[in-house]
Amino acid sequence: LQTSISHSIRALRERMGISQEAFADRIGMHRAYYGAVERGKKNLTLQTIERIANGLGVEPAALFTATPAPRARASESEGMS
Repeated sequence: LQTSISHSIRALRERMGISQEAFADRIGMHRAYYGAVERGKKNLTLQTIERIANGLGVEPAALFTATPAPRARASESEGMS
């Protein structure tokens, strides 16, 4: 889930055409911390999710569905030789 959210955040930011550094400044977050968010290295609080969503101009729920990371299903990874 953490990786999926980070992929969604990155995709939405890139659609805005704004750099990580500029976006971090826009939402008042340190650029190194924000970079770790996009790499899926931070366990986000609801407040941080809301802060990022507001900066992206989307509802927080959009971060859970915008562009989910590819995920192999059990049936795909089992016995497909």
